[in-house]
Amino acid sequence: MKRMILATMMVLAAAVPLLAQAKYDMLIKGGHVIDPKNGIDGIRDVAIRDGKIAAVEQTIAPGTASRVVDAKGLYVTPGLVDMHVHLYTGTGMKALTGDQSVYPDGFSFRACTTTMADAGTSGWRNFEDFKQRVIDRAKTRVYAFINIVGDGMGGKNEQDVSSMNSRSAAAMATKHAETVVGFKTAHYSGPDWSAVDRVLEAGRLANLPVMVDYGIVVPERPHEEFYLKKMRPGDIYTHMWRKFDPTIDDKGKVRPYLFEAKKRGVIFDVGHGAGSFIWRYAVPSMAQGFVPDSISTDLHTGSMNAGMKDIVNVMSKLLNVGMPLNEVILKSTWNPAKYIRREQHGHLSVGAAADIAVFRLERGNFGFVDSDKFVRKGTQRLGCEMSVLGGNVMWDLNGLSSDAWDK
Repeated sequence: MKRMILATMMVLAAAVPLLAQAKYDMLIKGGHVIDPKNGIDGIRDVAIRDGKIAAVEQTIAPGTASRVVDAKGLYVTPGLVDMHVHLYTGTGMKALTGDQSVYPDGFSFRACTTTMADAGTSGWRNFEDFKQRVIDRAKTRVYAFINIVGDGMGGKNEQDVSSMNSRSAAAMATKHAETVVGFKTAHYSGPDWSAVDRVLEAGRLANLPVMVDYGIVVPERPHEEFYLKKMRPGDIYTHMWRKFDPTIDDKGKVRPYLFEAKKRGVIFDVGHGAGSFIWRYAVPSMAQGFVPDSISTDLHTGSMNAGMKDIVNVMSKLLNVGMPLNEVILKSTWNPAKYIRREQHGHLSVGAAADIAVFRLERGNFGFVDSDKFVRKGTQRLGCEMSVLGGNVMWDLNGLSSDAWDK
């Protein structure tokens, strides 16, 4: 009996050094890390412990981690932050506040996205239903812009000026400050500035940014006045390349006031959607230096089954139109995190939540379709290999984090 106890103690004693070596829960090794906030663009190892980034170094010994992911030949970045999506589904309505929205977990992790911001699908009247129905049940980290219209995006109600209540919207945002990141107006077709003025007033009352989908273009609401007199620094204009806007003049030039708006600090967001990204605007805009500040999807059932597809596809479009990869990553991670004032996300700083994306960059002959169903060919395409949220692997296309079945 004594010999058995002694033998057991010796085995345990021998195991202690091995256990002590497991300093990290996971090590993503040998990947090309792009972390724009921290100025990293090169081969690095990334270690995770207790759901947080524990180390980002030139080399970390594999024996210090319980699990090692071989990322050689792949790109390792912060988890993507998509700040324009539509997630208020499950209501039974045939609208964006219902069937046209999607549940976040079904579309986030497979597209290397760990953080989303719903872009005003719910309004100040039904936000709490959206929160308990979707946000509180999701594994994806979800924030929200509140629509200035009480019932959000539901069709004709978006034209109801009497439902655009700045004080009610601001009060709801203050009540749920941990979740609400701003306010939204969209699709307004009236000849006045009611929607814009009231959403801006909500922004002032709650000290939050606003996101604007300009709606129908009418002469009584000149674009130039909107950009240079209405929008504030830090406010977001989404759908920057939609065909309904007078972005390009009859000589093919980007209108000068758009550059002025950028200098004023207005944020220009892609917001691809089903109808808001056309090559005949995007290509000349990029060539003339009118580039997006953030890359987002405007995810809903219409856009995901059309030219948009997912955020990785939208990033690939920008890559093929001349935006460098590190800039594409910047505008899909750190920039949107800043714009929604959630600067704890979008980077791989030691101590930050271990939200990580792993990409493969493919070379070949690919086609990218715009909102008018015109295709533009490209030679590069990103693919999402793995997503990690708070240290947990949420998507692993090729089993990078798994053990071989026969070992």
